[in-house]
Amino acid sequence: MISRAHRWFAVLLVAVPSLLSGCQTRPTPGPAPKVERWKKEIAAFEASDRTNPPPRGAILFTGSSTVRMWKTLAADFPGHRVVNRGFGGCRIEDVTHFADRIVFPLEPRLIVIRGGGNDIADGKSAERVAADFRAFVKTVRSRLPGTEIAFLSQNPTVARAQNEPVEREANARIRRHVRWHRGLHYIDIDRVSRGADGKPSDANLLPDHLHLNAEGYRLLAECVRPFLGPPDASAERH
Repeated sequence: MISRAHRWFAVLLVAVPSLLSGCQTRPTPGPAPKVERWKKEIAAFEASDRTNPPPRGAILFTGSSTVRMWKTLAADFPGHRVVNRGFGGCRIEDVTHFADRIVFPLEPRLIVIRGGGNDIADGKSAERVAADFRAFVKTVRSRLPGTEIAFLSQNPTVARAQNEPVEREANARIRRHVRWHRGLHYIDIDRVSRGADGKPSDANLLPDHLHLNAEGYRLLAECVRPFLGPPDASAERH
């Protein structure tokens, strides 16, 4: 016969590991996409697409304010059909969230995505930023398996100089991932805002010490141009 003490011992053998596993530290999920913040902006994109449909198979630029503020995008890449779907302040996961509305309907041949800086400013780790990029790629591949994706790297800025170590690590993680996957590209734009002394420079930034000025965009276009492929003779400016 099994004694009462033995029964209690058996119960403890089962219960204690479960209790301990429940006490283990679990990763804290990042903030949810700020859907309401861009409700009007995304709706405006859709309204514009209904009245002036963008070309299918074009090059889609999307992501944060670097893209949103790129007013010379079409002029910088003559011979290419380009569409701007940048919404300032967004993070990579936000672009993924709105892919059904601003990515898939356009069926782009190439997506140039800018993201990560706001993510890191919000407290995300380099590992999480890289994971969010991989999730974006997976989402795009599920619907547009032939679409290529180019990631615009983080560039150093005076306003976010304290974030540079995490930005560099995020860049490195994404670059390693891109290297081993067909159809992915990494566009290094570090030189756009780094001085000759190796430190973040304001020379190509606006007075906010964060966003690019005209010269900054000229250099950015130089960095991007080799990744766009041959010009499209039937290109239209949008």
